[in-house]
Amino acid sequence: MMYSILRFIFVLLLVIKPLSAAADNTILILGDSLSAAYGLKQEQGWVKLLQDKYDSEQTPVQLINASISGETTGGALRRLDALLNEFQPSHVLIELGGNDGLRGFPIKRLKDNLASLVSKSKQADAKVAIMEIHIPPNYGPRYTGQFTASFAAIADETDSHLMPFFVLDIASDKSLMQNDNIHPNKTAQPILRDTMYKSISEWVKY
Repeated sequence: MMYSILRFIFVLLLVIKPLSAAADNTILILGDSLSAAYGLKQEQGWVKLLQDKYDSEQTPVQLINASISGETTGGALRRLDALLNEFQPSHVLIELGGNDGLRGFPIKRLKDNLASLVSKSKQADAKVAIMEIHIPPNYGPRYTGQFTASFAAIADETDSHLMPFFVLDIASDKSLMQNDNIHPNKTAQPILRDTMYKSISEWVKY
């Protein structure tokens, strides 16, 4: 009798474990230098710090950091198929567009690329979040206004989650920025981690 009970429990665990694994959230982060720990060691960046937080809390979230310094929406679009095939994420976070803006790329190209990134991700059964990106005002109010508005427009058109720009408050504090005044420094990374912990929690609702 005892053997039968133990055998039943063992079989039940075998069934439950795959179900639990399937419920885990695998988030593919398509980002640029802001998420690639530019100027820092990888373990100092917000993505690694956030993964450590999830692990310590035993929260079933795995972050796949596919961010590259200097990346554009077009560059990410060329890489996306392979990334989706390799990692099969449940969620895709698009933190891109800053380099498109800094290079003065046409707004239409930005919007088309964002829409394609969303479309490919959704075709792979992933939920998508688009982060609203801001660029310095010296590009002129017309361009910067259209640029920032592009992210909400595409999120609305594609029924994607719009995530607030995570560097907005930090960028105005020079003590939290590297010497280039573009990239957050080591001190800022835990702040970014906490900001993204909240933003991702509101999006994923794990």
